Amino acid sequence: MTKSHKEDKGHKEKILTECDLCDHFACSQAKDCFDGRRDTIESYRDDQPTLTLAAAAADVEAAHYGRATRLEEIVHFARAIDARHVGVAFCTGLKAEARIYCDLMRRRFKISSVCCKNCAVPKKTFSMPHVKPVKRESMCNPKGQAERLNEAQTDLNVLIGLCVGHDSIFFKHSDAPVTVLVAKDRVLAHNPIGALYSPYLRRKLEAGIFAE
Repeated sequence: MTKSHKEDKGHKEKILTECDLCDHFACSQAKDCFDGRRDTIESYRDDQPTLTLAAAAADVEAAHYGRATRLEEIVHFARAIDARHVGVAFCTGLKAEARIYCDLMRRRFKISSVCCKNCAVPKKTFSMPHVKPVKRESMCNPKGQAERLNEAQTDLNVLIGLCVGHDSIFFKHSDAPVTVLVAKDRVLAHNPIGALYSPYLRRKLEAGIFAE
């Protein structure tokens, strides 16, 4: 079973869940460890836009499981939700990849794209540290990316390589649903899960950042 327990915090009761410690995942075979099935069903029924997204995602999973790349799955998902206008928020460090992606996507969709440095706000405006010792360095502006795509009234937004934290800001401010094509990892060629697969990297992490 999923390990869970309750933690008292003032007058509020906080439920802590630790599904990662489960050895069975019986929920995959319809066992409700949280006793929340009825509430969950009602929650989806009361939220038709989310139910529509969930149904479309399930259709894509069932039809293309293990056969389609993530890029292809995004196309199938966009079509399943009848998205005509797709927004692309990308990092300038992946501008070449973003151009290739947008060129492909324009074969089927209207595309609006916004780079991370839009509006060119100097980092010194908010006393942000510079990556390089230069006099002028623009901050990343994920809030602006989301706002530009909101103004364009996109139906679905796709992220390409936004920094950790910047992606969080974009998720928070995007009106349209968001999915990710590329999760940035400058060290591992944008393959962040490689850190979990490599025993050498795990030992380095265990002796480094997680030992602090």
